[in-house]
Amino acid sequence: MRTRSGERAHWMAGGLVCAVLGAASALNAQAPAAAGQPAQPGQPGQPSGLPTEITQVRFNSGQSVVPYYEGWIKNPDGTFDLVFGYFNRNWKQELYVPAGADNKIEPGTADQGQPTYFLPRRQRWAYRVRVPANFGKQTVVWTITANGKTERGYGDLLPAQEINERVVMTNGDFDPGLDDPNKPPTLTIGSTFTVKVNTPLTLAVAAADDGLPKPRNPPAPKPTTTNDGRPAQFATAQVNSSNPGRPRGLRVSWMQYRGPEKVLFEPAEAIPIPGGQGTATTTARFTAPGTYKLIAMAADGAMTTRREVTVTVTP
Repeated sequence: MRTRSGERAHWMAGGLVCAVLGAASALNAQAPAAAGQPAQPGQPGQPSGLPTEITQVRFNSGQSVVPYYEGWIKNPDGTFDLVFGYFNRNWKQELYVPAGADNKIEPGTADQGQPTYFLPRRQRWAYRVRVPANFGKQTVVWTITANGKTERGYGDLLPAQEINERVVMTNGDFDPGLDDPNKPPTLTIGSTFTVKVNTPLTLAVAAADDGLPKPRNPPAPKPTTTNDGRPAQFATAQVNSSNPGRPRGLRVSWMQYRGPEKVLFEPAEAIPIPGGQGTATTTARFTAPGTYKLIAMAADGAMTTRREVTVTVTP
């Protein structure tokens, strides 16, 4: 049974909480964003919501690059490929971290072919380390220091982390098995090129696909009026913004893997290949000399085939 004094104490406590929340909200609404702090969703440059709300913060630059271990693949000769990706926490900043003290693979030499150019956000299945059949319970460590922050990824042969090539090609989707009729796209391009600084390099990729999954046309727009001319009434369905979208047929795109400066691709977006077979032509421009590695990708909406291209850029 609640007593009168208990009710009074409960009411006073509730009022105190409301007062605190109200005062904090007022402070959030009035206080300008501190210099150097990232903008929050809601009002530009200001936090939004109650003090207890955890808002999503986006940093354009200054954050770390995290190596991610994706899993391991057993090769026919008994060796293993340890597959890594990375997560560049920055939304805009692209970083060049040369192989060495700040970008190294252990055990062994620091440079074992890992990426040195890091694109923003999550890049999966980017790199493989091959280890011998007797690797056992050892661990491969990939260390990246970027923007003064050090991150490490650890790869080993835990049974639960075994994957296969189809998992990689489908970007981690469930492997439907050998009965899946969809075959990965084929992709043909030269493996090495030489070009001078600021001279456009034409990259022509011949790609083909089996037509699966069949591209689906976008849904037809709903009519805005009825047959008698009156405005049509439709309930607006909630849209899942995380939906990757419908399969769009065969497309070719490029990704920078290594190189001292950003490579400028034209066009920068994926190139559609009507009919599922043809050639996609891209122009690449290099602003600094050095050795660059690029990845050509042909995707059919479900599976992706990759090929590595090395470009030597001279002064």
